[in-house]
Amino acid sequence: MALQVESSDGAPEEKSHQRLDRYLSEALPDISRSHAQKLIEQGQVAVNGQVCTSKKLTVQVGDRLQITIPNAQPLDLQAEDIPLDILYEDDHLLIINKPVGLVVHPAPGHEGGTLVNALLAHCDHLAGIGGVQRPGIVHRLDKDTSGAIVVAKTDQAHQHLQAQLKAKTARRDYLAVIHGAPAAESGTIDLPIGRHLIDRKKMAIIPEEKGGRRAVTHWQVRERLGNYTLMQFALETGRTHQIRVHSAKMGYPIVGDMVYGAGKSVGVKLAGQALHAWRLQLEHPVSGMPVIAIAPIPATFSTLVELLRRRHSSSPSRT
Repeated sequence: MALQVESSDGAPEEKSHQRLDRYLSEALPDISRSHAQKLIEQGQVAVNGQVCTSKKLTVQVGDRLQITIPNAQPLDLQAEDIPLDILYEDDHLLIINKPVGLVVHPAPGHEGGTLVNALLAHCDHLAGIGGVQRPGIVHRLDKDTSGAIVVAKTDQAHQHLQAQLKAKTARRDYLAVIHGAPAAESGTIDLPIGRHLIDRKKMAIIPEEKGGRRAVTHWQVRERLGNYTLMQFALETGRTHQIRVHSAKMGYPIVGDMVYGAGKSVGVKLAGQALHAWRLQLEHPVSGMPVIAIAPIPATFSTLVELLRRRHSSSPSRT
């Protein structure tokens, strides 16, 4: 059954002249801006009784909005016996150390062999938790990014964990090897990220007025390795490809990133970019106690760092 939401009081004064897609994503917390755009494109949004298909339309004081949200069409998800590296598990959640190459949830081109398929085999009661298409998934990691990812086993845990991410009380720390050497020891990147205006498969720094969403990444130098640097990143927000886009914008793309960097060879064959979700800290959704999970660094990542250390220590400038 479709859900219908109607604004009985119209748009508030401070929201007047705001783009329709942005207004909807802010007025309806369960709808992302991209989801709102899809609903508009599908003719599921009416403004003052007239179907609107332009996401750029601006709302005005007194406008009446009606949104129809179709029922999600479930994917034909199959449980698959895929080994999982479990860092933490109880009756409410589990934290997985995701390897490079494992897609989180099914999508066109990756209908099987995903983390969701593995979870369905591991937990027989995940169906529908957090949505039938992405059962249990609280946040994502890129296919070629390794590390800690939390999965909810109950609706209560899913809602609680997502609220922590939104409130920025959960902490996600990443390790990465970047090309180049920042002059400072630490800093913050606060630049909005959105879908690339030309290449829709990529993300980019996009002004908020053009659809970008605020993205904040904190960074700190862990070890200097000549023309490379081992970095620690902490996410304040969680936009798609956030660290990769922000790091490249700084002029220091992540080693092995074929999308946002040059993908230059450094002597180690990497299956993906040298980016690892190293540490995850959150509040347990039931007990309220802190849960901290540290994902061991992949062998190829460690090999890369060791190689760069040897090169740096033997360079002429160090002798």
